[in-house]
Amino acid sequence: MSTQDYSIVLAGHGSRDPAGITEFMALVDLMRQRAPQRRIYHGFLEFATPTIDQAVAEAIADGANTVVMTPGVLLAATHAKNDMPSELLALQQEHPDTTFHFGAAMDLHPRLLELCRLRIIEAEARSPRTVARTDTCLVVVGRGTTDPDANSEIAKLTRMLEEGMGFGASFVCYSGTARPLVADGLKAASLLGFARIVVLPYFLFDGVLVKRIYGAVDDLAARCPDIEVLSAPYLGVHEHVAEVFLERAQEGVEGRASMNCSLCKYRVQIIGFEQQVGTPQQGHHGKVRGLLAKDSSSAPAAAPAWPPYVPHPIEAESMRIIREGRDWSAFPVEQHTALHRLVHTTGDFSSVDELVFSPGAADIGMRALLRCRRIVTDVTMVETGLKRAVLQQLEVETWCGVHDPETYLLAEAHGLTRSAAGIRRAWEKFGNDVIVAIGDAPTAIMELVRLVREHGWRPQLVVGLPVGFVGTRECKDALRGLLQVPRITNSGTRGGSPWAATVVNALMIDAIGHVYQQQQAAQNA
Repeated sequence: MSTQDYSIVLAGHGSRDPAGITEFMALVDLMRQRAPQRRIYHGFLEFATPTIDQAVAEAIADGANTVVMTPGVLLAATHAKNDMPSELLALQQEHPDTTFHFGAAMDLHPRLLELCRLRIIEAEARSPRTVARTDTCLVVVGRGTTDPDANSEIAKLTRMLEEGMGFGASFVCYSGTARPLVADGLKAASLLGFARIVVLPYFLFDGVLVKRIYGAVDDLAARCPDIEVLSAPYLGVHEHVAEVFLERAQEGVEGRASMNCSLCKYRVQIIGFEQQVGTPQQGHHGKVRGLLAKDSSSAPAAAPAWPPYVPHPIEAESMRIIREGRDWSAFPVEQHTALHRLVHTTGDFSSVDELVFSPGAADIGMRALLRCRRIVTDVTMVETGLKRAVLQQLEVETWCGVHDPETYLLAEAHGLTRSAAGIRRAWEKFGNDVIVAIGDAPTAIMELVRLVREHGWRPQLVVGLPVGFVGTRECKDALRGLLQVPRITNSGTRGGSPWAATVVNALMIDAIGHVYQQQQAAQNA
């Protein structure tokens, strides 16, 4: 079969902003104009319709035997490396008689550099002032991802524009996930002493984030009247963008689609991301696929299914025996799941008498799991004790740095235990949006206490239940007195990794129950 005989499905991310969806579809129309011999379809990962699978089904219904899915994104990060390939694998299984190919993301392409230059010049042309480029600081705003390779591409783009166009300096910031964030980046750029700042959002289309960027630029201009602050247009619907997408599709069909595998965190050990090597490709957008269409009155749909937690029959019978085994009325209801499951783990009703919850800790921890979705542990035994199925349903990530190369270096350089060094790394890597579960190392708790008191760390919840006779009582006393963070601990020497994992499992089970009850209430309303 000729490599010229294929259909294209442009796979976009989707947006809550109708303007972004309108521009995306306008770009698809432009691609059709520039390649009239090609059948081109489009679909979205989330929020908007048609979804990617619907677009592929339409292409096949129109007679396509070969389909190339081209990521409609600027950079190869999670969407292009995980979400869209997982969609493609599922579609190949659903349509075994169709040949599928996958194109590369746009990445840095000469045509996109040319378009960035045009957008910058357009911004400069709107000003009545003449300011030398050497007196101008260029600020490029990227989307920001959890992939350092993709984030570094924004820095590379910025440097190429700075040198290629002769700016006096450049600065990079991100709209989310990566740092510095937009407000911090603009503030830093304003302190560099330049007469003009040009802000270029490196985005394909309009949307919520682009509007926020322009709002931050307006705020900076109001605060710094002595600096001329110009907003450059985002890339938008342009022939250069259309040509790059068509080129990536052709490369995909011909087997020439190239990814930056040498610095891909899923293929090689990248500093700080060693644990993500070999992460399976899986989608993360099931709950919001086609959401806007589902929300519209013209296309009603049931809420996404959210199954309740169903214990094994033996587990359920054990819980019944535990509930009836003593009077639980002295304990707040929101603590019952953790208490019951701890008795189940230890086989000892008295184990809960030493447990200490700070006010509201159980409810706070349950809600934090639904929001920030990351659990940090001091040792792998705690991480291993967390229920896999529950983690997957909640889409909660776990992280334990005790065996990472940088943890070894940090521990040796600062005279820390590896568990304590891992907790310090968690503070540096993730900031406040974590639940910390410590079940082994008193030194890990003491390092956490120090970071909270001296450096303002504010984890969403701390579960501290180490076992032993050296430093255990002292660290738990310190944690109980740490009023700045919600915490669950106990007194005495008892505890251990199974205890810490059990408490977190209980909170996750409560989180599943909370969402399930909300869903049922909404369906019955």
